[in-house]
This record gives sequence, C-alpha cells and structure tokens, in this order.
Amino acid sequence: MNDLLYRGHTYKAPTPKPKTCLELTYRQEHYNTCRQVGSRPIDQIHLTYRGACYIKHRG
Repeated sequence: MNDLLYRGHTYKAPTPKPKTCLELTYRQEHYNTCRQVGSRPIDQIHLTYRGACYIKHRG
C-alpha cells in the first residue's frame, strides 16, 4: 500500500475496486461499459489527413 503525503499529513491510498460491467440501453441500442478486445492490432494506428493515409507505430 502506498502512503500519500499532502501538506505534511500522511494518508493511505485507497485500494482499487474491481470494475463491474454494466449493460446500458440508449435509444433501443445496448452498450456494455466494459471494453471489448479490438480486432485490429494495437501497435499500428491508421490515420487519414487531407486524403493521405498514414500509419502511426506505437512504441
């Protein structure tokens, strides 16, 4: 557990809570609050600027 220091006082950091998934409905569409794994690879992002396509590599 991490100790936080603020203006000379020490505080304990709160423990993270596990995220619960919820299914929401908006205008007859169903949405899930948990993100699903994407189908395209994470290491490349395809961008388009003024009709020209670019690939940005994460690294």
